[in-house]
Amino acid sequence: MNSGDTAWVLAASALVLLMTPGLAFFYGGMTRVKSTLNMMMMSFITIGIVSILWVIFGFALAFGHGTSSLYGNFGLSQLGTSVSQEVTVNGGVYAIPVLVFAAFQLMFAIITPALISGAIADRTKFLAWGVFVTFWVSIVYFPVAHWVFDFGTKDGTGAGWLAHLGVEDFAGGTAVHINAGAAGLALALVLGKRIGWKKDPMRPHNLPLVLIGAGLLWFGWFGFNAGSALAANTQAALAFMNTQVATAAGVLGWLAVEKFRDKHATSLGAASGAVAGLVAITPACAFITPWASVILGILAGAICAYAVGLKYKIGFDDSLDVVGVHLVGGITGCLFIGFFGTKAINSAAADGLFYGGGFTLLGKQAIGAFSVLAYSFVVALILGLIIKYTIGFRVDPEVEIQGIDLNEHGETAYEFASGSGGGSFAGVGAASVAKYEEGDQ
Repeated sequence: MNSGDTAWVLAASALVLLMTPGLAFFYGGMTRVKSTLNMMMMSFITIGIVSILWVIFGFALAFGHGTSSLYGNFGLSQLGTSVSQEVTVNGGVYAIPVLVFAAFQLMFAIITPALISGAIADRTKFLAWGVFVTFWVSIVYFPVAHWVFDFGTKDGTGAGWLAHLGVEDFAGGTAVHINAGAAGLALALVLGKRIGWKKDPMRPHNLPLVLIGAGLLWFGWFGFNAGSALAANTQAALAFMNTQVATAAGVLGWLAVEKFRDKHATSLGAASGAVAGLVAITPACAFITPWASVILGILAGAICAYAVGLKYKIGFDDSLDVVGVHLVGGITGCLFIGFFGTKAINSAAADGLFYGGGFTLLGKQAIGAFSVLAYSFVVALILGLIIKYTIGFRVDPEVEIQGIDLNEHGETAYEFASGSGGGSFAGVGAASVAKYEEGDQ
């Protein structure tokens, strides 16, 4: 065992976990005030559900040494039976304990369904969300993680089909972002539009909270990308630098579009541009040069800035732009590798179109991106419809108007009425609630 590599991956695991509370702040600030806590709780309940499932069977299903290219092993994960066991799931032996690798991958499994929640903000039953997370990670995320991240044993046995095909995704452009974005689109269609969508103002209620969340995501993302090297080495250094410059470029790309289109460069745009850059660089961070990462970041920021407006033209209510940022940004990053990937920066990589590799790698990247998109969308749509027509997925209209926080959780994020106690809207009349909704304060 290498103590330095082990320490780095442990630290990276903690950084990736921090991203989910960071996402809660990011999403919580973007919602209307009356559903802030519900939005944040959707992230926190995901931590609880996925952590338990991962230990019981999730790790085995994603990284178990089986013979199938579609899944690892069915059965108990049996983590901890040999705490010093070497990691051999990535086509070679890594000098870290399996428990460390499992902890690192767990954090990816947690944040992926949490990302989906932003697409259905302001209108989702808390219980229904918990049920969806339980089944979606089991049927979609765990197998897709096997497809993309599991390169099998030393002889390649049991490798996921996308990994075996040669799809390059260093830290989760397909398994995390395209996966979550496609599911978010499906659920947005199942739940329908929010009451007053495109008529009432639905602006973020707390932009400083959004910026805090974006900062925590940016910070934690270094563990997400550089930690995926599974060692403190030059590959981790490359991923670290590329993550920084692509994210910075994403901010500039988004703000440039805003300034040109709307005449204002907004704080929400800066935060969204940073996330767009982070999403796009995730699959490419160890396969392209830093200067190419700058180009990718600018493209991702600009493309996603335009993509988030498509929901108004097409007519689906993706509350917090999960589709426009994570689905579109993930596809952008995955396909970019097909053009700018190069062996010169990573001997394990393939050369893309601009480095003499032809269209081969680009074709593989497209297969990886759109196969995960299709699978996640279809399964999420089916799960969403089953939940909708059984226990119900969406809160009642009066609950949506009054606020999910009070009705689903018995509390609210802020105290507006003196003497009401418990931070709730108790004692506030219907006229006041209506006025509050109309003003969107």
